[in-house]
Amino acid sequence: MPYVNIKVTDEGVTKEQKARLIKGVTDLLQNVLDKDPNTTYVVIDEVALENWGAGGLQTDEYRKLHSS
Repeated sequence: MPYVNIKVTDEGVTKEQKARLIKGVTDLLQNVLDKDPNTTYVVIDEVALENWGAGGLQTDEYRKLHSS
């Protein structure tokens, strides 16, 4: 029984996009590992930008430094 946890920043991911992620991950596990879609669980967590960081910085600051 696979459990997949997807974490994304809370920047307007739509219901339709979430549905595509859930379907895509479920299909991938079925195709690659032969897992039953009926027992595959996918959870999407949306994380506030100030609670997500990279390179020792909050995401918004990291993006400012690394955008070109």
